[in-house]
Amino acid sequence: MTYKVKIENFEGPFDLLCYLIESAEMNIYDIQVSEITNGYLSYVEEMRLRDPALGGEFMVLAASLIELKSKMLLPRSGAADAAAEEDPRSELVTKLLLYRKFKSVAAFLSEREEQARLFFEKPAEDLQPYTNEPDEYLRMDRDRFVQAFRDFLGRKQRVDEVRSLYARAERQRETTETRISFIKGLFAFKNASKLRFRELLKRNDRFEKVLTFVALLEMIRNKTLRARQSGGFAEITVELCEKENALYVE
Repeated sequence: MTYKVKIENFEGPFDLLCYLIESAEMNIYDIQVSEITNGYLSYVEEMRLRDPALGGEFMVLAASLIELKSKMLLPRSGAADAAAEEDPRSELVTKLLLYRKFKSVAAFLSEREEQARLFFEKPAEDLQPYTNEPDEYLRMDRDRFVQAFRDFLGRKQRVDEVRSLYARAERQRETTETRISFIKGLFAFKNASKLRFRELLKRNDRFEKVLTFVALLEMIRNKTLRARQSGGFAEITVELCEKENALYVE
């Protein structure tokens, strides 16, 4: 019977071996076999003392590392033969790269599985018994369908052409001069010499307030009106000037 051994944070011998290589900051294509083998055997011995029934796969890899260490210690016959001879570590490197690849894919699939658990699907149901109306299928050959689509594109093109000939006209806004005339007429209509600022407004929007205030400043500059305000944000009182040179802004 085969089973997976998980000790502390390692799942199997290659997980431990990858951890040792990464901790030693080694290049996986240039593994220092002697150093890695010593570290691996020390860790396996420590795990074996904690758990005598240690998985055999850890011991198999330990034996492979010892054999590889022995091969690396053997002298090479010559420079030319050493270059032509295959690196004894190549098989181990291939297995480690394959293990990393499968581990990465397994982590990705595990993450997708966790995400999939957040979604719930509802199977399709036949609603015909509740609607009491049979399904209707549109039967049309390819030529008629293509012609209908061409007619749709033609109508859309004609509508776009018509729209391009028209421009949206916007009502011209009132100017400062017309507002000054309105304020003068308001004083005459009410037969009053003093009005509040809010009485000068036609509407209670931002443009109306700004236009009236600008017109008021212009009339004060021309010595037509004087304005009083008791404090910040208080009511502004506007009063007609009795003389042309009488200008008060308080």
